[in-house]
Amino acid sequence: MNTHLKDQSFMKIALKLAMKGMSWTNPHPLVGAVIVKEEKIIGQGYHQRFGDDHAEADALNNSIGDIHGATLYVTLEPCHLPYDLHGVRIPCCEYIRRSGIKKVHIAMLDSNPEVSGRGKALLEKVGIPTTIGCMADEALELNETYHHFMTKGEPFVAATFSASLDGKIATRTGDSKWITNAQARNYARNLRSQYQAILVGINTVLKDDPHLGIRMKGKKDPLRIILDSTLKIPLTSRVLRNTNLLIATTKKANKEKIKALMDKGITVLTFTGQKIPLSNLLEELKKWKIISVLVEGGGSVLGSFLDARLVDKVYTFQAPIIIGGGKAVSAIAGEGVTTINEALRLKNVTFRRFADNLLTIGYTN
Repeated sequence: MNTHLKDQSFMKIALKLAMKGMSWTNPHPLVGAVIVKEEKIIGQGYHQRFGDDHAEADALNNSIGDIHGATLYVTLEPCHLPYDLHGVRIPCCEYIRRSGIKKVHIAMLDSNPEVSGRGKALLEKVGIPTTIGCMADEALELNETYHHFMTKGEPFVAATFSASLDGKIATRTGDSKWITNAQARNYARNLRSQYQAILVGINTVLKDDPHLGIRMKGKKDPLRIILDSTLKIPLTSRVLRNTNLLIATTKKANKEKIKALMDKGITVLTFTGQKIPLSNLLEELKKWKIISVLVEGGGSVLGSFLDARLVDKVYTFQAPIIIGGGKAVSAIAGEGVTTINEALRLKNVTFRRFADNLLTIGYTN
């Protein structure tokens, strides 16, 4: 195996390790690290959750034998400043220097403008050569929400829905269980672990009383965001089971009900207009360092986000059934476009099959 392929093989392991932190590291990125000496792995680690050791420190702490002269493979540029959420920790660059690591392969630079390039420069300043770009595309995809937040200064918004071939999410009577098969539904639920927050409208809560959790061992539930302009939400709703929740409403909401919810420890964000301004909502989420949001519906909410061109990525699950009927519920409501040329055309489209169900994934930009 040539050197390039060897580097790729070790970086692939680091990327796989990084994924183990999925749902736990927000708003920080997923990072994995592997330490190699004489073509054998002697240490590996990953950023396990927000506030814990970074991947490089985790790998160094879990290494076996003499590290001096080894090579480090890491999926994101090592930090150059101390971090102290749960006690002061030395920067990863300094930790690497003290360990005797002789070379560092970095998949990509950190897109945080306060960090980008500084870790690499510091390592090289102290005599540790670095390379950039091994498995860079994969590393970027792994943390696309983090990099979007750092470069665009706004949360990454994904929209997802499941529909029939004719674009319906329910019959004219409201029956919707189930359009897609169990495999597709399980995948859709697991998508939630990739996003820091999940968002639905009040109609979804009233109709389905959804749980909106991942319900998978070892995964952390995302923040639940409910759009409810008049605060219709029943106090017995399953989404109110704990305080991992934000309700966005307007001045039309009953003040006593707002107080009742806040007394339960639930965050209620009240906007002054008649409708919830989505751009303003995202601006508030940015302040709270919510880097990504998965919009699950219903049709009116999805339509509002798409009309405002606030969606960055789309997941569409489609089953080979035809529901029909003018009064059946469509997947996307809202204003829509006036001409085909104005239609939102997805880019970098990929497909995945779940038996006879098809998932289409694409980006809006």
